[in-house]
Amino acid sequence: MSPPRAWVGCLCLLLWAWCSGAQAHKASDAYLTLQVRGTQVDERLDIALRDIDRDLTLDTDGDGRLTWGEVRGRWSDIRALANAVQWRADGTACHAVAGGTPQLDEHSDGRYAVLTRQWRCDTPLLGQELMLAYRLFAATDPTHRGIARVVVGPTTQTAVLGPDNASRRFDLADTALRPGQLLRFVGEGIHHILIGADHILFLLALLLPAVLTPRPPRLGNDTDAKPWRTVALDVVRVVTAFTVAHSITLGLAAFGLVNPPARWVESLIAASVVLAALNNLWPLVREGRWVLTFAFGLVHGFGFASALKDLGLQGAALAWPLLGFNLGVELGQLAIVALVLPLAWTLRHTGFYRRGVLRGGSALIAMLALVWLAERAFDIQLGS
Repeated sequence: MSPPRAWVGCLCLLLWAWCSGAQAHKASDAYLTLQVRGTQVDERLDIALRDIDRDLTLDTDGDGRLTWGEVRGRWSDIRALANAVQWRADGTACHAVAGGTPQLDEHSDGRYAVLTRQWRCDTPLLGQELMLAYRLFAATDPTHRGIARVVVGPTTQTAVLGPDNASRRFDLADTALRPGQLLRFVGEGIHHILIGADHILFLLALLLPAVLTPRPPRLGNDTDAKPWRTVALDVVRVVTAFTVAHSITLGLAAFGLVNPPARWVESLIAASVVLAALNNLWPLVREGRWVLTFAFGLVHGFGFASALKDLGLQGAALAWPLLGFNLGVELGQLAIVALVLPLAWTLRHTGFYRRGVLRGGSALIAMLALVWLAERAFDIQLGS
């Protein structure tokens, strides 16, 4: 790749991260639970109010706040919207016998509308197949995902559904945990890291100076290029520290052993991006950056856990989703490293990289992360 093309690649990557959005770390998700008990199925669907408001305009007075009256007054429309989620059992007919009362619930990323129904089937469902079709927000949000779980006795089967994967069959006779769940959640982990602008910018802030050695302050702010072996070892240390750290807190949070407030976590993640970017402009940590990365990685692990903790899985049922999701996060992270590091190595001797990409890019990252920090810490919207 010629230098001009490499420059364009770096700029496009930064612009893409900028446009990924600063409103929320967590992507758009809904949660469906089907509890099967003989001939009875209890259905619960949790949908984020922010997603419903986008499609139905619940905020009728336009004050930016949703009241219970505004939500309850449109409950019939919310139920109609939820009809985009359908299921059927092969071999028997099921009929809705009761609908739950309107209610809200608090998830890690905000308030959700909770829609419940109870079904009766002509014959017991054990040993049959259940077919789920999921098209919620398919026309308005291509990034939306539905996290579905089907519970039969002590066994829970899970699936991640979306516009590109809108249907799934569940074998109600299968009472064993299957490694197939691993692959589905690998894809979800990759998806999560690639749409997480804060995680991407944090990695960029760590990778940009990796190919350069800061000179002592008395010699100015310029930098020397490192040999490839030194660069590779430095990146391995940083990436490994981040991986180990976020894996620890991801596991602790997913299993409910540690559960810090989501607002604190999201604010600290934004602060970690700010500090990592500012360290590129005014280096306070010149050696041993992996130690700092490990500390920040512990915070990011709680952020990753927010995508899993609302599943409602417990014990062994959480094992495959947790393993697959974490593996997917690592693969997404390695893809970013594989894209950025060769470009940085190619441009390391140019003034464009030293001043434009490293310093200019770090300043841009710091400014955007400061916006995130203010929005998350004070629960305000600066860009709307």
